[in-house]
Amino acid sequence: QVQLVESGGGTVQAGGSLRLSCAASGIIFRLNAMGWYRQAPGKERELVATITRLGITNYVDSVKGRFTITRDIAKNAVYLQMNSLKPEDTAVYYCNADSVSPYGSRYDYWGQGTQVTVSS
Repeated sequence: QVQLVESGGGTVQAGGSLRLSCAASGIIFRLNAMGWYRQAPGKERELVATITRLGITNYVDSVKGRFTITRDIAKNAVYLQMNSLKPEDTAVYYCNADSVSPYGSRYDYWGQGTQVTVSS
């Protein structure tokens, strides 16, 4: 079992910055891709950014050039630096991890979410 705990959310004015952190704990053999998703009120959850163990990143078009995802494999952690925030970035942000067991089984884990609110 893997637990993901996010931190770093909050309220910021448009144009400001926030840094989200997510730490994985529990019984961890290997974490493959990790990422961030978000869900705004009345909308479906959407992918924000992902990063593989090799550091290959992927971003949704709306955050390219403004958000940067990084990870620390040794710490089982992933981060999301969010700059030039816009009101439309307001959402609950969720950390996600693709965990692999020693037997090759894969499990998808989610954090509890952290609120990001950008005021205009």
